[in-house]
Amino acid sequence: MVTPSRIQLARERRGMTSAELARRSGVSPQRLSGYENGRGEPSPATVERIAAALGFPAAFFRADDIEEVPSESVAFRARTKTSKRRQKSVRAAGALAVELLGWLDRRFVLPAPDVPSYGKPEPELAAEMLRARWGLGEAPVPNMVHLLEAHGVHVFSLDPEYDDVDAFSFWRDSAPFVFLSTGKSAERGRFDAAHELGHLVLHGHERPLTGPEAEREANAFASAFLMPRADVLARVPAGAQVDQLLKAKGVWRVSAMALAYRLHDLELLSDWQYRSVCRELAELGFRNGEPGGIARETSQLLAKVLRRLRDNGVTPARIADELHIPTAELAKLMFGLTPTAQPGADAPDPEPRRPVGLRIVR
Repeated sequence: MVTPSRIQLARERRGMTSAELARRSGVSPQRLSGYENGRGEPSPATVERIAAALGFPAAFFRADDIEEVPSESVAFRARTKTSKRRQKSVRAAGALAVELLGWLDRRFVLPAPDVPSYGKPEPELAAEMLRARWGLGEAPVPNMVHLLEAHGVHVFSLDPEYDDVDAFSFWRDSAPFVFLSTGKSAERGRFDAAHELGHLVLHGHERPLTGPEAEREANAFASAFLMPRADVLARVPAGAQVDQLLKAKGVWRVSAMALAYRLHDLELLSDWQYRSVCRELAELGFRNGEPGGIARETSQLLAKVLRRLRDNGVTPARIADELHIPTAELAKLMFGLTPTAQPGADAPDPEPRRPVGLRIVR
């Protein structure tokens, strides 16, 4: 028996309309609509044609029902600027990530979620409260992805094809998820991770909120979380010049523009000084990129999982096969770790980090 929800999810994952899938598969739009709505059962040959058109194994469509990620539960960075088709595609990727997490959860004991819901405090206060809870003090965060994973946030990647979607996050039951684009600079990726953490903390179960106000609050949270007020005031003088700013940004591993904004927010730069600094940074190429930037952060937990599975003879291809998805789809969710997970290929991480607890379910 074919599971209707899986036909729709695979179609939306590929960003296709029913008419486009009909042209590619040779199955009429009426029949496809019926299959997606549970009216009628496609023949095995028809399933193969649909599977070939969508680039999914035929077995994917015969697996258990898959729950979609509701639109209202996803915090998109720029919902109004992201087409409905793109939103459905990344939400479909989110649903596949939930399936992957379920597969991992049956085999490993993963870190328990420790993400509180601060619905009422201002973003700056919420960032300070979370830093205190997680024992960070005023110190810079060495690695945002590792930090999130250590506190039970399930972090997955978005393929660079989603260059119009920086990041998004959602709660599924009591599990927090964050998706990060791999097409941005590493500094931008760190800010995106902190921004989505802000959504989880400020706009979670108690106070759902979307739109410009939610984005403003999440940005303020990310700025305060990555660049604590006391630490910035202690390190950067008022009226800092661009050369001082470029040197200081490495302390917090943030973009030059993000640090300039934080300095202005803390009144270390006047309005005129802020505009002047931003103009000079733009001339140096910091408006759309981060010259001489840091290395991109990736998942520590997923790398550990893949190593442990590899030691037990479980390859990425087998994981994909058991999930009934293409291996390439798995790689897109796992920071591209799956094609390069070879013995002896793991480079040492020079950064101090909080280890992620990981145990196999016996």
